[in-house]
Amino acid sequence: MARWVRYSRDGAESFGRLEGDHIHVHAGDLFGGSAPTGAIVPLAEVALTIPCRPGKMIALWNNFRAMAEKQGLDHPPAPLFFIKPPNSYHPPGAPVAIPAGAGKLLFEGELGIVIGRRGRDLTPETAGAHIFGYTCLNDVTSLDILRADASFMQWTRAKGLDGFSPIGPCIATDIDPLASRVVVRVDGQVRQDYPLSDMIRQPAELVAMLSQGMTLEPGDIVACGTSLGVGSIRPGATVEVEIAAIGVLANRFA
Repeated sequence: MARWVRYSRDGAESFGRLEGDHIHVHAGDLFGGSAPTGAIVPLAEVALTIPCRPGKMIALWNNFRAMAEKQGLDHPPAPLFFIKPPNSYHPPGAPVAIPAGAGKLLFEGELGIVIGRRGRDLTPETAGAHIFGYTCLNDVTSLDILRADASFMQWTRAKGLDGFSPIGPCIATDIDPLASRVVVRVDGQVRQDYPLSDMIRQPAELVAMLSQGMTLEPGDIVACGTSLGVGSIRPGATVEVEIAAIGVLANRFA
């Protein structure tokens, strides 16, 4: 297993492999071949940034059995999703400024699949080779904007405001995400705790189905959807999304 991070130090951005409380700096392309430089940087001396730069984030709806059962939803024959824009991407540890007029906000702790190889029209058997690793996500939603117009659910606007997609703290490779749980804490109190094994469609199948007619590029992220326990974010609250094999994504909302 490896944990890859991007970081900023003295105005320059670099990436490397996180080992304990130090980063082993690499050069090159994270997805196209990289090599260690020999430099080692203390984690305490840098600011972590978004661990990759997705061209698109594909966010799933209705992909967990427990949530579907609670809401009386059928299992969809194909993935149901929306796209989150790049302006919403936000680094771990950085405060999220709540936009004026956003109203009531919801947190959704999720697993993110990070694409490592370009691909289209994949099969479940070939899709696994296109998955680089996994990260933590907080799919933030403005409930007031989502429901503002009775004729149209505004998924993109409600979930696409600045800072509404915290990502990180790293990308973990060579892990079995289905052996982990997503735990979300708000100001230290557990609000979500659900097993990733409850996904209706698991990572390789998801990637294969999403790639039908739509090219997936290195760095793209698939947000796997969420399960029971979604709740509100009050101004001043700190939301932590933890997946044990990956780490803790923490952001304060103000």
